[in-house]
Amino acid sequence: MTKTYDALIIGGGHNGLVCAFYLAKAGMRVRVLERRHVVGGAAVTEEFHPGFRNSTASYTVSLLRPKVIADMRLADYGYRVIERTISNFFPFADTYLKLGGAPGRTEAEFARFSKKDAEAYPLYDAALEKVAQVLRDLALQVPPNVGGGLSALVAAARQGWPMAQMDLSTQRDLLDIFTKSARDFLDGWFEDDHVKSAFAFDAVVGNYAGVSTPGSAYVLLHHVFGEVNGKLGAWGHSVGGMGAITQAMARACEDAGVEISLESPVSRVLVDGGKARGVKLESGEELAAPIVAANVGPALLYRQMVDSTDLDADFNRRMKSYKTGSGTFRMNVALSELPDFTVLPGKAQAEHHTAGIIIAPGMDYMDQAFIDAQQHGWSKKPIVEIKIPSTVDDSLAPGGCHVASLFCQQFDPTLDWDQHREEVADLIIDTVTDHAPNFKNAVIARQIHSPLDLEHKFGLIGGDIFHGTMGIDQLWAARPVLGHGDYRSPIKGLYMCGSGTHPGGGVTGAPGHNAAHVILGDRPLIRKILRS
Repeated sequence: MTKTYDALIIGGGHNGLVCAFYLAKAGMRVRVLERRHVVGGAAVTEEFHPGFRNSTASYTVSLLRPKVIADMRLADYGYRVIERTISNFFPFADTYLKLGGAPGRTEAEFARFSKKDAEAYPLYDAALEKVAQVLRDLALQVPPNVGGGLSALVAAARQGWPMAQMDLSTQRDLLDIFTKSARDFLDGWFEDDHVKSAFAFDAVVGNYAGVSTPGSAYVLLHHVFGEVNGKLGAWGHSVGGMGAITQAMARACEDAGVEISLESPVSRVLVDGGKARGVKLESGEELAAPIVAANVGPALLYRQMVDSTDLDADFNRRMKSYKTGSGTFRMNVALSELPDFTVLPGKAQAEHHTAGIIIAPGMDYMDQAFIDAQQHGWSKKPIVEIKIPSTVDDSLAPGGCHVASLFCQQFDPTLDWDQHREEVADLIIDTVTDHAPNFKNAVIARQIHSPLDLEHKFGLIGGDIFHGTMGIDQLWAARPVLGHGDYRSPIKGLYMCGSGTHPGGGVTGAPGHNAAHVILGDRPLIRKILRS
């Protein structure tokens, strides 16, 4: 007999869990279907070498919305985040730069390179914060459904009103960020390349683009609208790794009555008469529900899980051309000792070891990395961010040893990565070793996630960590496509609750929160579907 639920959630990543929680709290019978052996999607902590555990894919926290943390009472389930002492450390060829820390420290660092840039920084920071606040305010709002009549116009006006109330200077900054390249935007503020590089890195995180690519300034902004422990723009480490967050979410869901099924991959969304009726698992089992919420990317959902005959020709065409591929190569390494940097020597733990360590020495370096990837398949000198969470969380590695996350750009997501993954992994290790000569010999073991590995393991089409490119054509009401930016799909009863919807990628919980509230707002429609 087919089991029946009020709602089925495809994918047990963090947004799927958030969506399931709100639906269950509203009294719905909810089941989450996760294809892997562990809940959490790309936000998981796993042992990749005996005694060494790390956040396997997603690796640092800032963007998770405070309302979600509070509503799910995650602190009661073990959620705890340690803030970074300094935010980032940038080793250059013959110098270094530290970002963040106590008030005035960043300005003092910038003054070593440019007094003018040190004076400009507080103004830049204040300007960016005004624009970032727009994103925070919009993150938990449902975008207007373009073409949806008067209600959509009212929603658009309501969400646009705060922007209309901005002073002219802030409106100009907002326009710049949404249209300019990171290089052009930063050139308008700073003169020194070291200083500009410290900010430009955020524009290429998970973005298969150069710092000179138009629109890349927005991705810079997307990475600064978060907060940690009430501190705006801060980043931190989740004690126990990112999996501790999703395990806390899973426990909150189970206490709310959610049924979570592991190793239960969905093969097809069942549709009848233009309405979702449930799902079919790869095992052949069918589950019935009038509501299906997909926490997978639009490319996976509409190209593989929904029959094209259940969608109109225009929507099919647009989903076929939906842009994915973040150019990301992700590694985890077990280390016998901390890296000893040429420009800041020492293997004893220091504050720079606890920061995000960014190997991206110069704007031209970052642009060339993208050019190389387009021409040769991968960067000859890749962009690498190193995070060593064991410096603040000794539960992740044996005594005296460490684990490090290596988040790397730029790599062509269309390449046959089964042929090149080991070669490129060697290149990444060598790139770090160029700045920390002891690094290569300190590597005990490594776990490799090429773009293809990210697709196969986590269902990220094209290895896209954001479930789709974060360009202006795939944001807000146009994410994933105009007319369906409100979490509703073209099929009645099928909703989207993943990062391929507003406000986009990162561990935010916002898509899951917003989709759940849309579903609950549609309850009269749900009852009508149940009766039909």
